[in-house]
Amino acid sequence: MEITMQTLERDLNDTRGYYESGKTKEESWRESQLKGLRRFLLEKQVDIMNALMHDLGKHQLEAFRDEIGTLIKTVNLALKSLKDWMSGKKAALPQLALLTSAEIVPEPLGLVLIISSWNFPIGISLEPLIGAVAAGNAAVLKPSELSPACSSLLASSLPTYLDDKAIKVIQGGPQETQQLLEQRWDKIFFTGSARVGRIVMSSAVKHLTPVTLELGGKCPAVVDSLSSSWDKEVTVKRIIVGKYGTCAGQACITIDYVLVEKGYCLKLVELMKVWIKKMFGQNPRKSKTIAKIVNKHHFSRLKNLLADKQVKGSVVYGGSMDEQNLFIEPTILVDPPLEAAIMSEEIFGPLLPIITVEKIEDSIKFINARPKPLALYVFTKNHTLQRRMISETSSGSVTINDAVLQYAADTIPFGGVGESGFGMYHGKFSFDTFSHQKAIVRRSFLTDFWYRYPPWTLNKLQLLEVSYNYDYLGLLLVLLGLKRPSKRLIADHV
Repeated sequence: MEITMQTLERDLNDTRGYYESGKTKEESWRESQLKGLRRFLLEKQVDIMNALMHDLGKHQLEAFRDEIGTLIKTVNLALKSLKDWMSGKKAALPQLALLTSAEIVPEPLGLVLIISSWNFPIGISLEPLIGAVAAGNAAVLKPSELSPACSSLLASSLPTYLDDKAIKVIQGGPQETQQLLEQRWDKIFFTGSARVGRIVMSSAVKHLTPVTLELGGKCPAVVDSLSSSWDKEVTVKRIIVGKYGTCAGQACITIDYVLVEKGYCLKLVELMKVWIKKMFGQNPRKSKTIAKIVNKHHFSRLKNLLADKQVKGSVVYGGSMDEQNLFIEPTILVDPPLEAAIMSEEIFGPLLPIITVEKIEDSIKFINARPKPLALYVFTKNHTLQRRMISETSSGSVTINDAVLQYAADTIPFGGVGESGFGMYHGKFSFDTFSHQKAIVRRSFLTDFWYRYPPWTLNKLQLLEVSYNYDYLGLLLVLLGLKRPSKRLIADHV
């Protein structure tokens, strides 16, 4: 649906009223919506693939691997786990709390806004929506206008699979997004650039709306010297697919640059050249296995990153561009100037700088001198280096000896830290992100902590101290008058 200010507030009020009716909290409703999402993914699979090809030039297999397949997996997990996720969990209380019980019950937040990105326009739209629906929320989804075919597909098709009284898709550009941000929400979930993330946070302040920001940053890959030819080969294949084979590098978790020792750099580059040709052919553009650049604006931005003479001189492979078809071939650079834009801005494209260091351990200092990345990839068999990378650096995630694969794991959280964002989702973490963990405590009238009431005495102070320390013997001794108050308590009391 197209957004208009005349109808926006009315529609949102209707959606909020529908949520307040309690319908979305029912397990049967949540299950029916999850099944509707699964039917959409299965029945519209060809349409989804065509839309992704139109917007981004994604090959059908890449579309299934990175978006359709992962979403079906996530929906199946949510359906299988829904009853368990919804149920309250007993909370432990100290023995002192006689005839008292406690539990933690997840409840939906209410009406949530999901603003998705263009690079995984189906996956990044529906992955958080699965969590929001499973948690029992009403939701408004705002897909990116930069992937118009996918946005249109979601807007036209989802209402036929989902309850359109509770779940709405609103299309539009920056103006429509701003209009949405001016409304009152119970949660805003945003995926995109740090620049827009700041706008989202500023808008959320007005209503003190909780926000999850999935941003990005320059994700490094640290490549240690490897002796085994098998290890070298696997490392290179994983780097290549983690860079060029993931939406042509237009992904927040793709490898942004590589750190390697000077003496190992040439071997790495030569092996990368071999495997780029094996994966994408002698002419990658004609092979249609690499996505295109999303639009002319981003193409020009990437082109400008290579415009600097020193940067251009660091290109050791690739660099050719086809502006008419928005295609840039896989490109490798070695030691471009660190002050250049290509090393200060998130690249978001098929350009891969390789930075050499004297010792691989120097990578730690290099990484820590820059904003915290969403993901850190470390290729090494050195367990000491692995431990140091985990303990001495900060990032949203660390993956040892692979890249990007962590995105598909439902049992670990996906999210950033610092400038790469905050909040997490995927699997149960998505459900928790869109839930409030409500504490429930039930007490009996038959027992009481009588010493918590005024008037205050030294004896009550003693009882409170031993109670908070769970000193049950001390409690008994104080009650029997066999434990004298400490000098400190006497002094404080006096």
